[in-house]
Amino acid sequence: MSLRIVVTVKYVPDATGDRHFAEDLTVDRDDVDGLLSELDEYAVEQALQIADDADDAEVTVLTVGPEDAKDALRKALSMGADKAIHVEDDDLHGTDVIGTSLVLAKAIEKAGYDLVISGMASTDGTAGVVPALLAERLGVPQVTLLSEVAVADGVVTGRRDGDAASERLEASLPAVVSVTDQSGEARYPSFKGIMAAKKKPVEAWDLSDLELEAGQVGLEGAWTKVDSATERPARTAGTIVKDEGEGGKQLAEFLAGQKFI
Repeated sequence: MSLRIVVTVKYVPDATGDRHFAEDLTVDRDDVDGLLSELDEYAVEQALQIADDADDAEVTVLTVGPEDAKDALRKALSMGADKAIHVEDDDLHGTDVIGTSLVLAKAIEKAGYDLVISGMASTDGTAGVVPALLAERLGVPQVTLLSEVAVADGVVTGRRDGDAASERLEASLPAVVSVTDQSGEARYPSFKGIMAAKKKPVEAWDLSDLELEAGQVGLEGAWTKVDSATERPARTAGTIVKDEGEGGKQLAEFLAGQKFI
């Protein structure tokens, strides 16, 4: 029986761009370029390595997002994933992590799975709680923040590195795991992979396909909302101390005035 691996990925604003909030205080995703979250690339890489070691495995990448989110799926497909699922619906706008985990869980159940792999967090929201929420909704074990992961004989095993110790963990399948940026460098898509990705299937689902109502997601169904946002003040030039024999004294006075000493 084929090992069914689902990798959850996210299309995020480019961190090098001008990121800001829209008028409704959601992240403005229209005025900045987007890309596959770098931390999710590690999840795709680990899924591909597990599939390579398995006798028979299929890797599906899943995302929830607007039309442009297909670019994230194509990147994952060009890395080597077999197929993709894109959940897109106008009513998803403003969905928080609670709603996102609901949509992902419904899509994963519909797709069928043995193992779900996620990145440790998204590079835009950085909440890092979706894998745990997914495991709870799916009713399966979670083994999170792994820097090493493998699957054999219906069991997923991994290593979690902490500040004081490293832990060896395992869970029976089906399960949800998340991997860190220490799990192994993600591969670059080859030209052959990029061309092959264009022919790989990308299924499009909306809320009705997942038997969800608009009020369960989006801003209306969000458990958390941004009340206000203020742009960070522009950097000032700071204070320049010219050393004309009294530089040390002036510096000490400045540090004392700022209560640094």
